[in-house]
Amino acid sequence: MKAVHIRKLLRPIEATYSEMFSGHVYTIGKGAASVRKHSAKAEHTVIGVHGFLENHAYFTQTYQAPDTELILITCSNYHNPASGPELQDATWQTPIKHLEATIEYDACILNQALANLPTTNKVRVHGHSRGGAVILEAIRQRPELYTSVDVVLEAPVLPQGKLHALVTALLEPVSHGMWPWVIRLINSAPSTAYGQTFFGKINPRKQQILDKVFTTTKDHLTIVRNIENIMAWMEKTDFSVYQHMHHGTILIPKIDRILDRDAMLRSAEHSSNHIRLVETGATSHFVTLDSLKWVPPLNLVPEAMTATG
Repeated sequence: MKAVHIRKLLRPIEATYSEMFSGHVYTIGKGAASVRKHSAKAEHTVIGVHGFLENHAYFTQTYQAPDTELILITCSNYHNPASGPELQDATWQTPIKHLEATIEYDACILNQALANLPTTNKVRVHGHSRGGAVILEAIRQRPELYTSVDVVLEAPVLPQGKLHALVTALLEPVSHGMWPWVIRLINSAPSTAYGQTFFGKINPRKQQILDKVFTTTKDHLTIVRNIENIMAWMEKTDFSVYQHMHHGTILIPKIDRILDRDAMLRSAEHSSNHIRLVETGATSHFVTLDSLKWVPPLNLVPEAMTATG
């Protein structure tokens, strides 16, 4: 990438979304893990991994039970939406060798959080869209951590998958140098101008989470690198990545205008027979924002012999 384009893309993007958060936020490399306070003795741990141009608030209303320990990953070079707690450096973090803003880097953030933070022995890791690929990559990197972990992949980026043809058509003419201009144009338009096409039927929570999506990253370079890396990861990753996913569910929406639904479904069919493959009635890429009924019950989470942490 040309230096002039990199300079333009490194211009900072101001955060526009925050939510009150009670708990602790640990920085891990260029990302973070936020641990929400729970009011009852924790029976389950859920780790959420947000998707492209999202933030960890995607999961905060999905898992509200007082006995659920909720740990939320913020991917590298994304704004953390937690309002309230001060950032703390995780004393147990180790250096990450991968390039920032890649699936491989964010998989390392997830694995460090999983290895150090859960306090229960019933652990679920739930990833949406790009977050699904982050989880699969994390399992590939450290399969021993996931022996008894319940995995939920929601409308996930999968091996040998594809972007929806509409998204591909929009991306093809955009050069690196055009991204700051394109993003300013999108952010100046009301989300209703494009939201229905890509986001499906809008409800209040969806509107909250998906408004101004192009301000979730700290710079434009992260957006470009995320897109290029998603496409590269899908192309180079084969189905063997599923072999260490022992428990869980893959949720495929009825309609998806972000990813190619048929390619996702073909890929998911290569997962183990132990994995539930659910074709949901959700009419958009954002399955659990469309309806919480598609969230698998936490009683499906297996109990590990010992706590993960």
